[in-house]
Amino acid sequence: MITGSGSMKVRSKELTREERIETLDALYTAAGTVRGRDAMKLFLRDLLTESERIMLGRRILIARRLLAGITHVDLAEQLHVGFDTIQRVQQWLHDQFPGYERAVMEMEKEFSKRRAKSLDRYMYATSALYRLKKKYPLHFLLFPWPKEK
Repeated sequence: MITGSGSMKVRSKELTREERIETLDALYTAAGTVRGRDAMKLFLRDLLTESERIMLGRRILIARRLLAGITHVDLAEQLHVGFDTIQRVQQWLHDQFPGYERAVMEMEKEFSKRRAKSLDRYMYATSALYRLKKKYPLHFLLFPWPKEK
């Protein structure tokens, strides 16, 4: 039986090294079993409060912009975030958490795929020639598709 206030909040400093390892391993293992964007959305929605999800999402937005070369001043202005937060994310990117940078890079690939899919749908809806090429690709083998500008 659980006694006390019922709060689950525990300071990480109060945990032993073994308890921290066990706790984080449980989190990483659970997250690692989730497959697909929709399943991950449900997992994070059920696991984290909305403010925790927003906080993590904003850190990822900061990381994306830092990797894109946005200055700290512009970033602080765009996202209304303090320089200490930007610096902390920068430190995570470069020193402590190489997995963070890899995750952001993979996310950029996913966004590129989405943009390409959206462009494909737009072209399919607006261009008869594009639909013909999709339906009969071998007919267009000798006629290269015009390059995008």
